[in-house]
Amino acid sequence: MRWCSSSAFHLLRCVRLRLCSRRGQNRLPLWIREIWAYMRLLAKSLYFNSLTDSDVVFDSVFEPVFLTVDYVTRWFGLVFVYLVVILTSSIVGIAYVVLLPLILNTYSPPWIAWHVCYGHWNLIMIAFHYYKAANTSPGYPPTEKHDGPVVSVCKKCIIPKPARTHHCGICNRCILKMDHHCPWLNNCVGHFNHRYFFSFCLFMTLGCIYCSISGRNLFLDAYNALEHFKHLELEKPGIPVTGMGLLIGLLPSGQTHYQTPAPPYTFKDKMIHKSIIYMWVLTSTVGVALGALTFWHAVLISRGETSIERHINSKETKRMAKWGKVYRNPFNYSRLNNWKIFLGVEKRSHWVTRVLLPSAHPPHGDGLTWAVFPVKKDLIPV
Repeated sequence: MRWCSSSAFHLLRCVRLRLCSRRGQNRLPLWIREIWAYMRLLAKSLYFNSLTDSDVVFDSVFEPVFLTVDYVTRWFGLVFVYLVVILTSSIVGIAYVVLLPLILNTYSPPWIAWHVCYGHWNLIMIAFHYYKAANTSPGYPPTEKHDGPVVSVCKKCIIPKPARTHHCGICNRCILKMDHHCPWLNNCVGHFNHRYFFSFCLFMTLGCIYCSISGRNLFLDAYNALEHFKHLELEKPGIPVTGMGLLIGLLPSGQTHYQTPAPPYTFKDKMIHKSIIYMWVLTSTVGVALGALTFWHAVLISRGETSIERHINSKETKRMAKWGKVYRNPFNYSRLNNWKIFLGVEKRSHWVTRVLLPSAHPPHGDGLTWAVFPVKKDLIPV
């Protein structure tokens, strides 16, 4: 028995050595082994400790998707900017070429003054705030050592992060008081251009609503005119003449139809009607979509939080509720104070000069330090 067991052990050992030698001969290429080792590491990272939750697993699994979206958004940013400029310019061109002559010929002088003044004021506000939002830096934390307070260290930039600072995967750097990355601006919305972004959304919404309401009757007339002339084009070009008409010689011999004159509908009229329909449909659609976005950002500003902080505060609220506690946003200074800080209103006249007129004043604070306790008195007494 002892001899049999030793023989069996020796046989197994020989088989193992032979398999190992064959495995060494058929060894896979280095790049395949590196990929396989990386995939095993990713799989093991999903359950490496007890702190891993569903969010970590979701982020790890969909990391390639996030990287692809960030890459596409980064390279298509200029395309979105050009698209905004082209669409806005087309609406302005239609307003000058088509609508303005109609206004001057049909409206009374007071209404003409109202449309001209409001339309140009709204256009100036849209162009100014879009240019500033797209070209103003959102604000970046200092890369060198500083004495300011920090709350964490960025895992990607490996630099200290002040409060309300988050990393943008598209810009590939940290942003002060980051709200989101806007592809229509090809820029991040942060501390130094958040007001420009919101003002652009607000005045663009007002402009779309203005065009949609003032052009409603023109849209209905243009649509009915196109439908009317479409039916005329489908009808026969002549009226048949029979009976007494042939006897009294209304038509030359051999002709049985009376040719009616062509309708007074030129190519220019068709393009005018189509441009009015295009303007009304585009402004109405953008007005509804952008109006909803503007309203949501107005709610966030009233609460003293950004789009990213909204998700963070929701999670903190649920976490504190499990312990029987109430979570309060440390950056909420009451609705009026939140709007004063956001708009940079420091005295009463600023509601006109800094809100209703183009203004390039900097925001309140440097974006590095924040008062973290709610206050009862006004931070900016107005």
